[in-house]
Amino acid sequence: MDGPRLASLGDFQFGAVTTETIEDALLHLAQQNEQAVREAAGWTGSFRETRIVEFVFLLSEQWCLEKSVSYQAVEILERFMVKQAENICRQATIQLRDKTEPQNWKALKEQLFNKFILRLVSCVQLASKLSFHYKIISNVTVLNFLQALGYLHTKEELLESELDVLKSLNFQINLPTPLAYVEMLLEVLGYNGCLVPATQLHATCLTLLDLVYLLREPVYESLLRASIENSTPSQLQGEKFISVKEDFMLLAVGIIAASAFIQNHECWSQVVEHLRSITGIALESIAEFSYAILTHSVGANTPGPQQAVPPHPVARALRAAASSNT
Repeated sequence: MDGPRLASLGDFQFGAVTTETIEDALLHLAQQNEQAVREAAGWTGSFRETRIVEFVFLLSEQWCLEKSVSYQAVEILERFMVKQAENICRQATIQLRDKTEPQNWKALKEQLFNKFILRLVSCVQLASKLSFHYKIISNVTVLNFLQALGYLHTKEELLESELDVLKSLNFQINLPTPLAYVEMLLEVLGYNGCLVPATQLHATCLTLLDLVYLLREPVYESLLRASIENSTPSQLQGEKFISVKEDFMLLAVGIIAASAFIQNHECWSQVVEHLRSITGIALESIAEFSYAILTHSVGANTPGPQQAVPPHPVARALRAAASSNT
């Protein structure tokens, strides 16, 4: 049996699916995205912080898992941990209302903390099982990894951890990921006659998507400041912006637009117009997001926290190019 190998970008093929299937899949993703944006609130997105995402990415790389598994694992873990946080808050609210004897919250917090790495690894293992056509991570591999970190668990505890995650999410773990949106839109762009080949954009998109996930807070903070034209957003504005952070379709068009600008800026306007036509997202919104991504990927200067936020020359150029298409 051959040893594990890293997923190759060349393994991904565009143009192999019928247009009817693509249309159905795109519609399904759009509906899922609308629901996610509508329901975004409270703790949503709290567990996609840089250290967690980096851990999952590095672990997936060590175990030679394809990129889609990394994002699936991040989303499963995020959804599971949000459920845990909501359950704790719900219990506390009930106890305060009924004036019952409170639980030992410190002990509960320690229990969650002590099991976090186990839960994270379980999410990666579950995500690998969704990609069973590629590579499933065995219990032995997981236990050896945990042991190397100083966590001693049995196979039974590992199975119980997986089951806890599955039950908490009602066994709904095949969650949409931003990578799925990016690849679906690239597929559609290919059929629409985009001047920049989808395979050429794909590799750059993967790099930028990794970057945005690792620099999620600064990227979205830049986007928030630009959208309100203020360098110091209020708490209420930040809370309302949660729905934007959960908009995977917006993230996908921003990633593709930024990739197109890097690959061939002369074709950028055409790519953005295609993206607007496909998704209905405004050209200015695509330009703003692609600028925020480019700012954090190619090192453009951004205003400091106490500075005003004048339109950057690149941002003005992108907006002007987008406006010229209307």
